Parts: sequence; C-alpha cells; structure tokens
Amino acid sequence: MLKAHTCAIHLRFWVLRPAPIFPKPHYTDRPERRAMADRSLLRRVILRSTPLATVFVLGKSRVLTCEKKLEPENEKTTTISKKGNWYALPPFTPSVDGAALGKTIAHRQTEKKHKASDTTSTSTMTALKWVTRCCPELPRSLVQKLFRLRQVRRDSYNVEVQQRQLKRVAAKDLMNSGDRIVLPVSIQKVPSAKTDSTFSEEEMKFLHSMVLFKDPAVIVVNKPPGMPVQGGIGIKRSLDELAAKYLRFDDSESPRLVHRLDRDCSGILVMGRTQLSATTLHSIFREKTLEASEYDLDSKRRIVRKTYWALVIGSPRRSKGIISKPLGKVVVDNGKSDRITVVDDVQSSLAQYAVTEYEVIGSSCHGYSWLELSPLTGRKHQLRVHCAEVLGTPIVGDYKYGWQAHRNLKNPGSSALTRDHNEGLLEEGLDPFSLNLGNGSILDKQPRLHLHCREMVLPNISLALQRAKSITDLDLEDVKTIKFDAPLPSHMQKSWNALGS
Repeated sequence: MLKAHTCAIHLRFWVLRPAPIFPKPHYTDRPERRAMADRSLLRRVILRSTPLATVFVLGKSRVLTCEKKLEPENEKTTTISKKGNWYALPPFTPSVDGAALGKTIAHRQTEKKHKASDTTSTSTMTALKWVTRCCPELPRSLVQKLFRLRQVRRDSYNVEVQQRQLKRVAAKDLMNSGDRIVLPVSIQKVPSAKTDSTFSEEEMKFLHSMVLFKDPAVIVVNKPPGMPVQGGIGIKRSLDELAAKYLRFDDSESPRLVHRLDRDCSGILVMGRTQLSATTLHSIFREKTLEASEYDLDSKRRIVRKTYWALVIGSPRRSKGIISKPLGKVVVDNGKSDRITVVDDVQSSLAQYAVTEYEVIGSSCHGYSWLELSPLTGRKHQLRVHCAEVLGTPIVGDYKYGWQAHRNLKNPGSSALTRDHNEGLLEEGLDPFSLNLGNGSILDKQPRLHLHCREMVLPNISLALQRAKSITDLDLEDVKTIKFDAPLPSHMQKSWNALGS
C-alpha cells in the first residue's frame, strides 16, 4: 500500500510537471543516494514510455486510473453501467425544453398555437448539465473538476467511419441525440454526501400541514412567517432543505424553489417537483417580470397573478393606483449591509423596472390601513419599498424600511379576538421549529411583518408538460390556470380582528 501511494504521488508530480526523458541524475558520494537516483531515473523512463496515466484526488485518497478504449455497449441500456475503467451514463435523449415552454406559455395570448418541436431542444443541454442530471449524488465541484482535468469522454456514433468513438468532451459542449457520457470508474470511491438522517414525526406533520396543492409537476405550500426559504449564514433549517426531506412524497427528485418569499413574509410558495417543471415555472416568472408593461395591466390577460395582503401604518392619499418606480440596491453602514431604495435616474445601471398595483381594502381609526398589493414584477423587497418610500405607508413590522414610523406607533388597545385556524395547531403543539406563530400582532409590543401572499394564479404546468410531450401542435388555449388561496397567519388574523375589519 505504501509503495502504491508513493508511486501515485510521483506519478502525479510527473503529470503536472513533466521533465526531460533522461534527466541528469544528481549523484553524490554516498552509494545509497546514487542507487536511489538511479531507481528514480528508471521509474521516469518506464512511465514515459507507457500510455498516459491520469491522476485525480478524491477526498484524501489518490486514485490511479489509466485510459482504456471503451467497448461498444448495447444502445438500449438505460442504467449506469460499469465498463472497464469507465462508468457509462444513459444515452442522451432530447426532452422538453422547460425554458422555451415557459416562455411560450407566458406569451400564449399573442401566439395561440405552437409546434411541439418549438418546446423540445437537442442543442440546449450541455455535457455538464447532463452529468449533473444523471448523477445528482456527485458533488458539483467534483464534476467540474473532472471536466477541467479532461477526464470526461463522449461515446458517440461517427457517421463517416460507421462506428462509435470515444473523445474528450468539455463542460459547455452541446449534447446530440444518442450521445453517451462516460466518467472514470473511480467516482465510485467518492463518499456519499452527508445527509441528516434524523427523522421527526412532528416536523413531517407540520410540513404536510403547510401543503395547499400538489400534482406531478408542482407543490404549493403556505409558508409560515419566520421560516427562511433558503439556507445561508446563521440559518440552520430552511424550507428548501426541509422540503427535500419531508415533501418528496416518495419521488426520486426533491422539490426545487422557483421564486422567493422573505423570511418574515408568509403565504403561497410554489416549488417544482422535477427539474423540468422547475425550469418551466422559473421561465414563466422571469418572463412575467421582463414583459411587465401597460399590456399587463389587464389582470384578465395575465398568465401569472399574485395578490398580497398587507397592514400598513397610515393611509395612501389615493384609494387605489399603480406604482411604477425603479428600484436599486445601495450599500450602507460602511459596507456592512445593503438595502433596496427607489432610484430616480431610470437610466442608471442600478435601476430595475418595478411595477405594483395597490388598492385599499380597509382602514381603521387607529391609523392603520389594509392594502391589497399585486406585483407585476418580481424585484427584491419590491412591495416593502413601494409601500414605505412611494406611498409613505410602511408595512407593520417592517423595521428595515419603516423604523421611524414604528417609533410613533401607538398600541390600539385590547380587543375581543376570535379563534382562528392556526391557534388549533398551536394547542396541539405543532410548532417544532419554534416559530412562535401565535405572537406578533399589533397588540404585542413588537409586531411581526404583516405581509402575506394570499392568492396566486398559475397555468397548469402538469397539463402543459403532458401536451408538450405528446401533441404535435400545442394548443395553449387548452392549458387552463389554477388558483391557490392561503389563509392569513395567526398574527395577521389577530390584527384583523383587533381592528374590527
């Protein structure tokens, strides 16, 4: 084992830093050093005369593999198979292009019929994407390293010579129908990624109680306030991590995020149950933002509609209207933090087009107003900044953009509260993540953020994907929309009752 390890180290040094075939040995007066130099010279000569060997590091162990020609395999094989010193992935077959399908659905008002070939693509799948799709258990950093070290091959059929050939492939090279990617067999030495093996019945019950809708393509949840959507610094448990653990429902793939909600924001959150459906949904949301214009003001013709409820401090001068103010990010506190603000210069590189439709749905003598907000674009903190800086009515609990208004905020006093749907959950002890869902109304000393995604309308992605795979002419008029509703969280329901709304 020691000799093999030493040989691997010397070979790695030889591959990375080649030396002349007959380097001049460093002779000394000591016989043992002269013998050692002769053995080193002989080893280099032998290695130089053999076929090129490749070395790459997996964890702390060095694995040595040599190139061998891949023998032709049965083209009907659909599982990963081992052949010599290579692992062969399934042959590439063209599938529905989720990005193209999402763009087509987003613009279906102007183009009613499309060919299925417009939503399939054989040229948008790169070798890197195909490897990560076939081998999700491999770390992405390792896959990228294999491509950098030119350890990945493509087994494709050459029409000119009428035979299959094995050639190196780059990460950005496009896949053709029937191509098969092969990887070094040493990837089997890669330790599996560490996963949290602990399982909690309470956590699973809590996550399942959040589900509003699911089908083969999407899953829709009512996110509680205080639960982060994505992991980051100081975040131990995030919704995407929990969904991969508890919301797979025996599927091979984990749900994927397609849009975001702030940590303290609650309401409807949509996730794709497959990579294809997630790509399609992400494309639809992106087109919704890019194409926001006067054309989108007709709510009946929007393919995606979001409706938020917010309790704000004060009341807008107009009961309803449209806010069209670009937003940009600025750095504050000597670079320690950043915030979003309205950008006056539309031509500035920081400006991002942002449009919000609003309407007052209730007001109180205590100085509060309930707003219904419909964002036509999807910018970070768009609703919070538009309410605070444009309308002059910051959202209750938004201390980042409305801390001055909260300093003068007065408690409206006690009020008779009715039981709501979330209080029942709290009585049963279903708060495994310590979110304190019963606290944060306007009756508390420090209210939570009163912003909730109450309603969303989306196209039926599952039906669209089925039609894209099976119909020559895709009639998008048959792809109906689905409406989702999420009840208010406990603290907002208490505030609603306290204000007598």
